[in-house]
Amino acid sequence: MTGQIPLDWVDRSGDDNKEVLTMAEFVRQSIENQRATVTLTRPELHNAFNEVVIEELTRAFVELGQNAGVRVVVLAAEGKSFCAGADIHWMKRMVDYSVEENIEDATSMANMLRTIRECPKAVIARIHGATIGGGVGLAAACDVAVAIESAVFCLSEVKLGILPAVISPYVLEKVGPGSMRRYALTAERFNADEAKRIGLISESVDGVDEMDAWIERIIASITANGPEAITACKGVLRDVQPLDWDGKQKLTVERIAERRVSEEGQEGLKAFLEKRRPGWTA
Repeated sequence: MTGQIPLDWVDRSGDDNKEVLTMAEFVRQSIENQRATVTLTRPELHNAFNEVVIEELTRAFVELGQNAGVRVVVLAAEGKSFCAGADIHWMKRMVDYSVEENIEDATSMANMLRTIRECPKAVIARIHGATIGGGVGLAAACDVAVAIESAVFCLSEVKLGILPAVISPYVLEKVGPGSMRRYALTAERFNADEAKRIGLISESVDGVDEMDAWIERIIASITANGPEAITACKGVLRDVQPLDWDGKQKLTVERIAERRVSEEGQEGLKAFLEKRRPGWTA
């Protein structure tokens, strides 16, 4: 698919249904109806990363994670590509970095991905076009991802004599060791159907309209659920992974007990028993 991917970015600050826009150099935020949209705005460079993009994305997800008026965050991109990995100009500077400078640089990237993965809100990736290297990591850090069929994915790092190290925990979590070994070692390109098969994305659709309709359905499902429960659910899924079975049992028993006696948990259970809608759906 060629051409610009349309997104509605109309300043509706005078409408009752208010949309709030925030612009940084390469990242734009919009909040409307409990939904935030974070958009990469470097279409001329296929939304490639540099240190500014990394800092702006990190800041955006920290802010949105703390915003009580936001239930869901959609990560999108302008232009022909979702994210083509590292900016070539940034890569040129890296050639002369010391080990210490490379560690500092890579830590910024790792912190960005971790901030997205650990965002208290549900995060949906809206993917089209090229999704290469770090762009694959960006998609994997999101909770849910949808891509149009013409999207192209690639873990391209070994072609450059480097490796997908910083993104590997996030991609491995989604695709598993078998698929990770294949695509990290071969640097093969694969399409959205294959990305869905291996678990990198949740759905592959025909085009932009279908992608946005799918996102609307997922957002409707998420916002019907307890907002605190969503955050707690993300937390337990994150925290339970590294534990042994004794640790898993202890953690999960404690977390469900905490939720059952919480104000939101009590409301949800009572609403179910009383056959009414819970208060957070108002």
